[in-house]
Amino acid sequence: MNSISICAVFDIGKTNKKLLAFNTHYEKVYEVQVSFEEITDDDGIKGDDLESLSKWIKDEFTKLRNHPEFEIKAVNISAYGASLVHLDIHEKPATPFYNYLKTFSTKLRKSFEKDYNQEGDFFVKTASPDLGMLNSGLQLYWLKYEKPALFEKVKYTFHLPQYCNFLLTGEKYAEKTSIGCHTAIWDFTKKQYHEWLEKENISSIQLPIIDTFHTTLDKTGSFYHGVGIHDSSAALVPYLIAEKDPFILLSTGTWCVTMNPFNDTVLTKKELQNDCLNFISYKGDIVRASRLFSGNEHNRQSKHLADYFHKSEDYYKTVSYDPNLVMRLRQKHKQVMPQDTAVGELIDCPFVERNLNLFQTYEEAYHQFIIDLVAQQMASMRLTYGNKAPSKIYVDGGFAKNKIFMNLLSIACFDKQVYASDLAQASSLGAALVIADKWTQTKFTSEHLPLIAY
Repeated sequence: MNSISICAVFDIGKTNKKLLAFNTHYEKVYEVQVSFEEITDDDGIKGDDLESLSKWIKDEFTKLRNHPEFEIKAVNISAYGASLVHLDIHEKPATPFYNYLKTFSTKLRKSFEKDYNQEGDFFVKTASPDLGMLNSGLQLYWLKYEKPALFEKVKYTFHLPQYCNFLLTGEKYAEKTSIGCHTAIWDFTKKQYHEWLEKENISSIQLPIIDTFHTTLDKTGSFYHGVGIHDSSAALVPYLIAEKDPFILLSTGTWCVTMNPFNDTVLTKKELQNDCLNFISYKGDIVRASRLFSGNEHNRQSKHLADYFHKSEDYYKTVSYDPNLVMRLRQKHKQVMPQDTAVGELIDCPFVERNLNLFQTYEEAYHQFIIDLVAQQMASMRLTYGNKAPSKIYVDGGFAKNKIFMNLLSIACFDKQVYASDLAQASSLGAALVIADKWTQTKFTSEHLPLIAY
């Protein structure tokens, strides 16, 4: 029996860890998924079980290599960011795998501000909001001053995608999409590591920087290893390759992240304060991005509405889009419009201020909630526009399946083409695509994107 040529991708999320394989036509032909119980670190804070994850990656890759139906041509990794793995001189973990949700103390913040942000431009230069431990570089600052004995043991520091690559290859690299995403270590003005790392004598993270599409030939000489890619940047890759016109990608989930790869304007302090930042694309270009906690807000409000109207928690899935109801709501209730307020000021969804007694049915209240959520989303999206807004908007993730959200977004973006994407494996496919020349001759085009026009 002839084996199928594949590209394998480890897609490491915060909750679910997957190993997928794509054939040379970009079709998924293999998938295994696992989740691990979180373990506590030396401060009692829960986080990913690095030992179990590392063992799983090695074991699953060995199984796939020995699978009789497949012939691996390439392998790559997509993994979440803001997480560092520190190894000692023996290339073993030197510290627990700390959760980026840990607290960055006020004392440390003041100390860092005093030394490196007196002029107030540090976070502008590093193109990231002040996010504490979510700025992965500041985790090293935290480690140095909060746990100096452990810090002294650290020889190499990897972002998670590159650590996963190290597990398979032993190679020690840094990669652009990982070091350029709200890390506070990359100086976007000078296009190099920020000087604060040198002043603090922090060298473990300053590994050789290589391109995202860099590959190394496996020791067996039979397939190629990619170096790994940050998952948000990976999700953008299929659209960047297939679409030639300027566009925005709204990637929706717990966080809704708007990404504009066609905005090269200077990031302002005002934009930073409204959770706007820069990514680096797989090509090394700047991607303007903004974030909203919309998925979390939807989860919270849908439960609240279900309780108030005595419905099941997932009742919203049965509610159909009603344009006549939308018209009546806009006539009956005062609406908040993003163009009537300063860009980015809709930090909270306007629906939180509404009195549910004013709505007769769940359907009325839910439609108004989505109207308000879209107004908030538009304010966030506009942060990424720059001098000229792209003419196309792609939406993927959970809200792409919500027809009320999609119809209202399309109305709000009346001068643009709005598409819902059903690309279920965007980040893993993106990781495969950045090294596509090593495993397939099939060109990836817009025909590979499952889109619904609104």
